[in-house]
Amino acid sequence: MDNYIVSARKYRPMSFDTVVGQQALTTTLKNAVKSGKLAHAYLFCGPRGVGKTTCARIFAKAINCQNPTPEGEACGECESCRSFSEQRSLNIFELDAASNNSVEHIKTLMEQTRIPPQVGKYKVFIIDEVHMLSTAAFNAFLKTLEEPPAHVIFILATTEKHKILPTILSRCQIYDFERMTVQNTIEHLKSVAQREGIAYEDAALAVIAEKADGGMRDALSIFDQAASFCQGNITYQKVIEDLNVLDSEYYFRIVDLSVANKVSEVMVQLNDILGKGFDGGLLIQGLARHVRNVMMAKDPQTLSLLEVSEQARERYQEQAGHTPLPFLYGALKLMNQCDVNYRQSSNKRLLVELTLIEIAQLTQPDDAGAGSGRKPRRLKSLFKQLVASTPAKGQQAAPQPEVKTVRQVAAAGATEEKKATAAGSAAAPRPAIKASQLGMSWDNLRQQARSKMQILPGTQAGDDKAKHESEEFAQEELELQWMAMCNRMPQRLSGIAARMKNMNPQITQLPAVEVVVPNEIIKTEVEQIRGSILATLKVYLHNSDITLSLRVAEKQEQAKILSRREQFELMSQANPDIEKLQKAFDLVLA
Repeated sequence: MDNYIVSARKYRPMSFDTVVGQQALTTTLKNAVKSGKLAHAYLFCGPRGVGKTTCARIFAKAINCQNPTPEGEACGECESCRSFSEQRSLNIFELDAASNNSVEHIKTLMEQTRIPPQVGKYKVFIIDEVHMLSTAAFNAFLKTLEEPPAHVIFILATTEKHKILPTILSRCQIYDFERMTVQNTIEHLKSVAQREGIAYEDAALAVIAEKADGGMRDALSIFDQAASFCQGNITYQKVIEDLNVLDSEYYFRIVDLSVANKVSEVMVQLNDILGKGFDGGLLIQGLARHVRNVMMAKDPQTLSLLEVSEQARERYQEQAGHTPLPFLYGALKLMNQCDVNYRQSSNKRLLVELTLIEIAQLTQPDDAGAGSGRKPRRLKSLFKQLVASTPAKGQQAAPQPEVKTVRQVAAAGATEEKKATAAGSAAAPRPAIKASQLGMSWDNLRQQARSKMQILPGTQAGDDKAKHESEEFAQEELELQWMAMCNRMPQRLSGIAARMKNMNPQITQLPAVEVVVPNEIIKTEVEQIRGSILATLKVYLHNSDITLSLRVAEKQEQAKILSRREQFELMSQANPDIEKLQKAFDLVLA
C-alpha cells in the first residue's frame, strides 16, 4: 500500500498560479521576480492556513531560479529548482521561531548570512511564526535585518502582526493575506474531489467551507475527514452528522414559525434539537448568524456580504422576501442578550426557551390578549369595553344603585316581572357603569399609594394630614420597622438600602432615635432621604414626635470585618456542636 498523504500536503501549491484566493498578492510577487526589484525583507501576515509559508517557499524558489519564466514563475528544471524540490537546497533555510526564539539561535542564524550562496543568486531565510521571538532576540536581529548582506533576503511569516516590534515592521515590505472566501474554498475542494475520484454534493462542500472559517488548510483537513466517513460519496446529511453541525433547515423553520407566532411549534423544534445532543448556546449562536444572513439578503447592496454558496444564497433571499425587517432587528437583539447571559444562567434551557418565545411574539398584533397564548403587547383591550360604556363629559352619570335587603329584592323582582309581562318583549337599556363603581377611581388609587408608604426622596409620605400619635415603642420594634422599611425601599435605592440594613438605630431618649453611619459619604446619602425615613418611622411606630439624628462612627466604634475563618471560630465558640458537626462530616471551609 502506498503511503497516504493528507490533501493539505498533497495539493499544496507549487507555483504562484496555483495559489488560491491571493491573486493580488501573488501578482505583486511575480512582478518583483520578473523585474528583479527585490526587497531585503518581507513580512507575510494573515490568518492560519491561507498560504503564507507556501507563498514564501514559492517566492524563495523563484528568486533563485536560473531560468525564470516570462511570467515570473520558477522553471522547475534548473539545478536550484530541483535541489529545492528534493529538499537539499543550501540556499534556502527555514527556521521555526516558536522553538528557536532565543538570542543564541538568532546569532547562529546571523553567522550563516555571511556565507555567500554556492548555487543561485540569493540566500533566503524563511522565519515562520516570527512573533514568537523574544524581545532580546528581536533586538539582536534588528541590525542585520536593517542592513543585511547583498546576497541575503529574509521572509518572515506570522499570524499575529501586532506582537512584532514596530522597528521590525518598518524594515519590511508587509503583505497581508486575505481569508479564503466560501466560494473560493468550494471551488478548490471540487477540484481536489475530482482528482481523487470522490463524488460530492455542493451543499456538503459548502458546509465544509463554512466550518473551515477562511482557512484552506482547515478545509482540506475537514474534507479528508468527511471523505473517510462517507467512503467516497460526500453527501450533505453525512457531513453534518460527521461534523456534528446542526441542519440549516432548522433555522429556516424556526424563523418561519416565529414570524407566524407559532410558539408551540417552535418549542417542539427546540426539543428536537436538544434531543439530538446539540447545545442550546450553539443553537442561539447559529440562529443569530442565520438571522443576520437573512437581514443581509433583504437588500441587494448587502447581498455580497453573505459568505455562503449560491444555493444557500437563494434560500436566504426567498426567506427575506416574507420576513419583516423589524422582526429581524428584534430577534438579533434578543439573541445577543441570551448569548451574553447564557454562561451565567443556572437554567440554560429555560433561558433559551424564553428567548425563542419572545422572538415568536415579535410580530403579534398589539392588542393580542393574554388568552391568545401570547404575551400581551398592551393592556388597552382590558378596559376597552369599560371606557366605551363610561359617559362622556357633560353627560349625566348613571345613578348609584341602592343597597336593598333580600325581601326588598324579592318584592322588586316580582314587580319587575309584572312590568315585563305588560311591556311585552321590549328590553330596558343597560345602565352605564362608572369606573368609580369598580373601585378604580384616581382618588382610590392615590389612597392605596399612601397606604403602601413607599419611601421616595424629598417626600413626607403624606404625614401632614395624619393624626397626632404618641405611642411608646421599644428597641425591638424600632429595629423591626427599620429593617422592614429597608426591604420596602424601591429598586433605585437598593444600594443605600443594603447599607442601611447593616446600621443599628438606637433609642437615645424616647422618642429620639440616633443612627450611627460608617463614614461621611454614607451619611450624605442618608441625609438626602432623611425626611422620608423619619416620616415612615412616625407612621409605623405610631409616634409623631420621633426625631432622627445621624452621627459618624468613632474609630473605636467601627466594627471589624471578619474573615470566613474568624466567623467560623466565633460560631464554634458560641456553639461547640458546630465544630462536632464539622468533624463528623469531614467538612472543609470553602
